[in-house]
Amino acid sequence: MRKINYLETKLSSRFNEFDPNKENNKNTLFADIIIDGTSLYQKLKKYDLVPALGWGSEEYQRLMIDYFLLVQPHEYLYYRYPILVCPWCGDEECGFISVKIDRESDIIIWKDFNLEHESKKIQIGPYYFHWDNYEQAIWSTYRIAGIQ
Repeated sequence: MRKINYLETKLSSRFNEFDPNKENNKNTLFADIIIDGTSLYQKLKKYDLVPALGWGSEEYQRLMIDYFLLVQPHEYLYYRYPILVCPWCGDEECGFISVKIDRESDIIIWKDFNLEHESKKIQIGPYYFHWDNYEQAIWSTYRIAGIQ
């Protein structure tokens, strides 16, 4: 039997209040992805990318939600989606981490995390979420950091 994970999100920022690196650097606000109480951003912080949810233009935020709710496939990744992106612009050209998302009945599966610009597999997951928990968590990211 596979373990069902619990997904939640919360407003977070790239740098904390006393971080010396925030000077002259973009302190992006975003929807942090929390899996079973652990921040995905903190777990993958060494890659200097931020979660793709909860920030950017309204059009960008709606697109990310559609991707994560499997409303539409990614333009060229199909059922892989950018989960962490460039903290400056969110553009995939700058490099990103992707995840394969599948749905089996009422279970969502995140697996096969990859650092795309290096074609490198990241050894985390898979994660399994109940659809109701998952859908609510993804929708809760909309406008969490405002519209930029």
